[in-house]
Amino acid sequence: MLLLAVDTATPAVTVALHDGDSVVAEATSTDARRHGELLLPAVDRVLGDAGLKLGAVTDLVVGVGPGPYTGLRVGLVTAATFGSVLGVPVHGLCTLDGLAYASGLEEPFVVATDARRKEVYWARYDGMRTRVGEPAVDRPAEVPAEIAALPTVGAGALLYPEVFPDARGPEHQSAAALASLAAEKLAAGEELLPPQPLYMRRPDAQVPKNYKVVTPS
Repeated sequence: MLLLAVDTATPAVTVALHDGDSVVAEATSTDARRHGELLLPAVDRVLGDAGLKLGAVTDLVVGVGPGPYTGLRVGLVTAATFGSVLGVPVHGLCTLDGLAYASGLEEPFVVATDARRKEVYWARYDGMRTRVGEPAVDRPAEVPAEIAALPTVGAGALLYPEVFPDARGPEHQSAAALASLAAEKLAAGEELLPPQPLYMRRPDAQVPKNYKVVTPS
C-alpha cells in the first residue's frame, strides 16, 4: 500500500504519504486563504521527498470536514481527480477524527475547530479513536458546559479560551495523522466514509438579495 492523504478543511493545507507501516513523507502549510495554491505543490514536495511518482499511489484518503465550504472543496476535488486519473480508491475520513487521533489522548476530550461566523465545529471523544456522536456546529457558548470543560484539541479552544479552558494540541489537522488512522482502519478491514463533503451549514457565499437575472433576448 502507498496511501496519499490530503486535508484542506482547516487553515492547514496538509499532505502525507503512508506505506502501510508508517508515514514516509509529509508537508503542511497554514494559510486559510491559499488552499488552492498550496495543495498541489505540497503533493509534489511529498512525492519528491519520498522519491516516488504519483503513479505509485494505491489509495487516497481525504478529510471530508466539517470545514469552511471553499477550502474543503479544494482537497475533495483534488483527491477525486487523482483517484479518477490513477484508477485507485478514494476514501473519506472526518477531519475532526484526524485531529483526535493526532492528540494521542486516551481520556474523554473534545475536538473544536474554527467554523468562522463566531462558531466552532466540534465533537466529543472517549479516546483518540472513539468519537461519541456526530460532529456539530455551534456558537461556543452553546456547547454544553460539561463538554466544553473537557480537554479540547484544535483551534477552537485557542480562539475561545473563556469557553474551552483546557486547550491541547494540535491546533490544526495533520495529514500524517489522517493517513495513519486510515491505514489502521483499512488494515482492520473497516469501511471508511465516501469522499463526500461533510457540510454542517450553507456556504458563506450567498446570492445578493437584489440580484437581477438578465435573460438573453
